[in-house]
Amino acid sequence: MTEFKPRPEHNAVRELQKGVEDVKAMMNKFLKGWGVGAIVVVLVVLYLLSGLYVVGPGEKGIVLMFGKVHSITDPGLRYRLPKPFMAQLIVDISKVRRAEIGFRSDANRTRAIAAESLMLTGDENIVDVQLFVQYKVQDPVKFLFGCENPENALKASAEVALRGVVGENSIDYTMTRGRMEIQNKVENYLQRLLDTYNTGLQVTQARLLVVDPPSQVQEAFHDVVRAWEDRERLIKEADGYQEDVLPKARGQAQQEIREAEAYKVQRVIRAEGDVQRFSSVLVEYSKAPKVTRERLYLESVEKFLPLAKKFVLESPDSKLLPLLPISDHTKVGSGTSPTTSQKDPATSRKGTD
Repeated sequence: MTEFKPRPEHNAVRELQKGVEDVKAMMNKFLKGWGVGAIVVVLVVLYLLSGLYVVGPGEKGIVLMFGKVHSITDPGLRYRLPKPFMAQLIVDISKVRRAEIGFRSDANRTRAIAAESLMLTGDENIVDVQLFVQYKVQDPVKFLFGCENPENALKASAEVALRGVVGENSIDYTMTRGRMEIQNKVENYLQRLLDTYNTGLQVTQARLLVVDPPSQVQEAFHDVVRAWEDRERLIKEADGYQEDVLPKARGQAQQEIREAEAYKVQRVIRAEGDVQRFSSVLVEYSKAPKVTRERLYLESVEKFLPLAKKFVLESPDSKLLPLLPISDHTKVGSGTSPTTSQKDPATSRKGTD
């Protein structure tokens, strides 16, 4: 049977001191060679590599040298001197930001801010207006250093522009036909204020979401708006009817004018022809009045009595016996009218003269 030996006492402080001494001995051994130089080189390389930075798509990098703007860099992998010599700031210039005046929108609901939305109009009425503004960074340097907290400055400027423009117009004009004009004026006014304050922001859209009277008289004003809309609709319908009728009336008038002009030309040409024909007949008549007169007489009878039977007799000195079968002409069913039959003897008598 072996003899029992007590376990040696464990001293943690002594073991820690021994470990520290071992590390010191190892470091002294390492530093006696090239260890110091290698460490210095690694530290210098790491220090220089700290100047690398990345500018993402749609962003701009502003490089500062001792706190002053040195350059503006485009997207990509870029390098600048390490701190404290240089530093960089990244600004997203493609992001479309938004500002809400008169309301705040949460996840699924919108709540009105009466302190911002209620304002006076030019005719001293109260109107509830909510404005939605979209903007983006145009100048990153001005955005960072031109104005302190430019986004808060934009919200305050938007409220100023909205109250200023609404205060120049009546409540009826603001709620009805002047809504788009007021919206454009607010956008232009807001952009001028932002440029004056050197915010570096550009307004892309300013839209009026709500233009309503106070809730106590809201229904009455809505009736007015509906009446204005009905009026505008009826005016547009009347304009449409006018645009449909007027061209037709103008076309019909032009058509009648052309027809009248054509009739005029036709009558003038016919009259000139009649004059020439009469002149030629007059010349012939002057040469042989009797023959021409008889020819004209026969032509007239032929023209005005085309269906009547006509008998041409010789002169009274002729030896032929003039015989007119009156019985044939007095029959009603003979195909000739009684008037025509009564004119035949006259025609016959005139032909014998």
